[in-house]
Amino acid sequence: MAMFNPTISIITPTFNRSLELGLLIQSINKQTLDNKYFEMIICDDGSTDDTYDKIKKWTNEVEFRLKYFKQNNLGPGPARNYGVKKSIGELIVFIDSDCEADKDWLKIIYDSYRNNMFDAFGGPDDSKDDFSLIQKAINFSMTSIFTTGGIRGHKKNMVTKFYPRSHNMGVKKDIFNKVGGFGSLRHGQDIELSNKIYNSGAKVKLLINAVVYHRRRTTLKKFFRQVYNWGVARINLGKIDKKMLKTIHFIPSIFLILSFSLLLGIFIIPSLFIPIISFGLLSLFSLCVFGGYKNNSILISFLLFIVIPLQLFGYGLGFLIAFVKRYILKKSEYVGFEKKYY
Repeated sequence: MAMFNPTISIITPTFNRSLELGLLIQSINKQTLDNKYFEMIICDDGSTDDTYDKIKKWTNEVEFRLKYFKQNNLGPGPARNYGVKKSIGELIVFIDSDCEADKDWLKIIYDSYRNNMFDAFGGPDDSKDDFSLIQKAINFSMTSIFTTGGIRGHKKNMVTKFYPRSHNMGVKKDIFNKVGGFGSLRHGQDIELSNKIYNSGAKVKLLINAVVYHRRRTTLKKFFRQVYNWGVARINLGKIDKKMLKTIHFIPSIFLILSFSLLLGIFIIPSLFIPIISFGLLSLFSLCVFGGYKNNSILISFLLFIVIPLQLFGYGLGFLIAFVKRYILKKSEYVGFEKKYY
């Protein structure tokens, strides 16, 4: 029997996401890349649902090499590091358990790698037709160039430096080990890793056609907690390396402060502040209408009236609180919402 020696090892951490994980594994089973070139490793971060029982079933159903390992709940970063230790591929590819891969995802990655186009890469995330309306609204808010799409890897022309994110990124295994893998941050550990990869001198590329479909948070509460934690993470990242904290990252906090200032200004000088607020609302209205048009749904336009401000307010609030704690009060790392990291 020939030795199994795949080029790519896919690493996915998971915690109590058996339903989403099943959809991801189905998408990997439909890849156009020959399955002799890859393996998939599921790193269970202490799940208490039926993940293990379903993995046993899926292992016998899929046409590729599927491996499963479990650890105590330590967070997604340590889970990914554990998966890399168990891998045998020379290229490590990360995809999150709430994602699905486009059928050509691995083929694009493999061909680009074989053509020596990168040492590390990142790719975009998008929505699918079967996603809920709230997931589609959140996806638009997260990927639009008018919100955060210009810094997250959805356009060839980025407004700031591109940092691959762990829902869709890869790196040569030797470089991953050289830079020490994922760090101890609970949030933002993928940006920290990308920064270490850049600092190592590695060649990093955005593979714009290597798309995954990201099942966003299903409630506004979960979405707010997520973006709040991202705001907190940005401050913690800036404390690690000031290159990871740019002027553009202050924009949501500035938006938050200006919004409250304008609302207060209505009661002081209405004739001055009402036109400014009206212009802001008109801009928001236009963006929401565009988002609904892009998704062929007027309901998504209405949802975006909540989702877009919630994203900016949540991120801005987490950023401001963390900034005060770490830069003014000189506190150690601030975590934010600690209950869940997936």
